[in-house]
Amino acid sequence: MFDLTGKVAVITGSSRGIGRAIAEAMADQGATVVVSSRKADACKEVADAINGKHGAGRAIVVPANISSKEALQQLVDETRRQLGRIDILVCNAASNPYYGPMAGISDDMFRKILENNVIANHWLIQMVAPEMIERREGSIIIVSSIGGLKASTVIGAYNVSKAADFQLARNLAAEFGPHQVRVNCIAPGLIRTDFAKALWENPQTLSMVTAHTPLQRIGEPHEIAGAAVFLASPASTFVTGQAIVVDGGSTTGVGL
Repeated sequence: MFDLTGKVAVITGSSRGIGRAIAEAMADQGATVVVSSRKADACKEVADAINGKHGAGRAIVVPANISSKEALQQLVDETRRQLGRIDILVCNAASNPYYGPMAGISDDMFRKILENNVIANHWLIQMVAPEMIERREGSIIIVSSIGGLKASTVIGAYNVSKAADFQLARNLAAEFGPHQVRVNCIAPGLIRTDFAKALWENPQTLSMVTAHTPLQRIGEPHEIAGAAVFLASPASTFVTGQAIVVDGGSTTGVGL
């Protein structure tokens, strides 16, 4: 039910954190994975580890900067050149260069957040979707955040972008659904990654988050990977346009 043998999965931002965990988990289930982020050396480390575990050729490296439409097209083209197809697309890479109230964010910084977290996903999906539509099969996964479900006085601009990702998935699910191509989001809570280090390394923030989380802890990257495997696999063939929340229960509102 969760077997991905023979499938090709492209995962952006997969040199570390949640993206790396997703790449490793999909490889564990039989997929051939494309490890992609800005830094080729970091990607190679991940790919080498996967190939060392599963055999040569189970992971390839195609670096790409999500802020460049040309780089994303090269990612798609090179994947097709080496592996012939793309069955699974995971839009995981994102950025959050600003912490503070939205009243203080510059236009350039706000634009960067929206471009990297929303528009880049739109670009990449539009590049990959046609072959999935032609085959009448494919799974597209956007890694969003529970931030898109609530307000924040610290990461409000980031949350706006993640809310947009939910709607992007819903709209594309409606458009692609007649062609049997599924589009879903994963909404992680606070996860122990370098990306979120500014939050979980802050004792006050960590205490506040865990106090409002039924499991009373933050998540680990591998705990997001399971949801990604589910959404990529035959186990979820009737699931589209959804946001799978993986947050230890923090959005239940416990403790508030």
